[in-house]
Amino acid sequence: MYYIGIDLGTSAVKILLMESDGKIANVVSKEYPLYFPHPGWSEQNPEDWYTQTMAGLQELLLGFDATKVAGISFGGQMHGLVILDAEDHVIRPAILWNDGRTYEENDYLNNVIGKETLSANTANISFTGFTASKLLWVKKKEPENFARIAKIMLPKDYLAYRLTGVHCTDVSDASGMLLFDVKNRCWSSRMCEICDVKESQLAKVYESYEGVGYVLPEIAAKLGLSEHVLVAAGAGDNAAAAVGTGTVGEGMCNISLGTSGTIFISSEKFGVDRNNALHAFAHADGHYHLMGCMLSAASCNKWWMDEIIGTQDYAREQAAIEKLGENHVFFLPYLMGERSPHNDPDARGMFIGMTMDTTRADMTQAVLEGVAFALRDSFEVARSLGIVIERTKICGGGAKSPLWRTIIANVMNIKVDVIESEEGPGYGGAILAAVACQEYASVQEAAGKLVKVVDTVEPDPKLAAKYEARYQQFKQIYPTVKELFPKLK
Repeated sequence: MYYIGIDLGTSAVKILLMESDGKIANVVSKEYPLYFPHPGWSEQNPEDWYTQTMAGLQELLLGFDATKVAGISFGGQMHGLVILDAEDHVIRPAILWNDGRTYEENDYLNNVIGKETLSANTANISFTGFTASKLLWVKKKEPENFARIAKIMLPKDYLAYRLTGVHCTDVSDASGMLLFDVKNRCWSSRMCEICDVKESQLAKVYESYEGVGYVLPEIAAKLGLSEHVLVAAGAGDNAAAAVGTGTVGEGMCNISLGTSGTIFISSEKFGVDRNNALHAFAHADGHYHLMGCMLSAASCNKWWMDEIIGTQDYAREQAAIEKLGENHVFFLPYLMGERSPHNDPDARGMFIGMTMDTTRADMTQAVLEGVAFALRDSFEVARSLGIVIERTKICGGGAKSPLWRTIIANVMNIKVDVIESEEGPGYGGAILAAVACQEYASVQEAAGKLVKVVDTVEPDPKLAAKYEARYQQFKQIYPTVKELFPKLK
């Protein structure tokens, strides 16, 4: 049988076809626009997601027996606000995870409602990207749209609805809305009250590996599928990537170098750090995880390469980098503000330390190192909780760079395992579909059998020591300049 994983990303939907034994039979990617109607705003049209997903599914199945597809599931960009009216029509463009417009609402939630109240009811505090603050923004700035809301959805869940007609979400994605009681895996009545939301406006919550319904007959006919293709709830992109990299069970770690960057630590027990610097979410394996998320990771390198120095030859630029651990140039990777651990929407990117002998390669190196140092900030929070991490998996577009993997291994001073499949969220989605169809008894069993490590990057003690010294310098920069950022608007 075949299983389809749909990775609904920020710039494109990536769809893969997986065989029962985990082999990837085909992968298709379809791009769609990203809109920035005001500085710091970020929106997309949900119809673009659906249109491109359908086009991608048709292309994916060319040359394959579509009747052998048993299940479909998802990994998807988190936190985005999709609102539907009583006829299930999209009311306004989706407000995305990296949108920074809700700083007033974010401040209200954290400082008026209070971080203690938020943490007690959701295990998290408010960040500008979270869904609850977006709802409050719509209520304040677009009251006519707020009054029309019949259903509140997340991006991947809108796709699930279009495929099945079912309003659904999963525990991992719901955890990032600030409307969900993570510990008890249910909607929070207190947060619904605070945000003026009725629970009937929220989707039914499923575990990530649970089936929510079957593909609608008209869609099955269009794609050549049988009418018995089960659709599983799926997971937020980071939880799906964790499944796709085998980061399930107790004490496993995954680093993702995608548009955003994350450090993801799985746990069989619920836990929260006292400062809420890390997100405490439900995991797609039925348990929990802690996660530090930076808003700009591989996107920093893309910005530097594409927009600033004007090249598509990433490998050539990195080939000029020779002296790791000796760069005097630092880069703060806060191009869209920052989430973990600073929670500062006003933070901005900056280079510091340039001299007359600074080279193009030094600047490129600083971008790669800046992302690694910022991930280390969240890593240090995990260490402060007594969590011991000796190795991590790695995924995302940035993880394809051997140089960046080496930098990560030595900045963190841990082993970095490279897995056979580079399709983290999509592969995780396909695995969740296989579990929903009872191909495997559990997420842990499926990940254990299907995910294979093909290489390990070991830290070099001398280089790790150099990077330790550089990190100690890096972590002083943000506290020194943070008061400047609000004045630069």
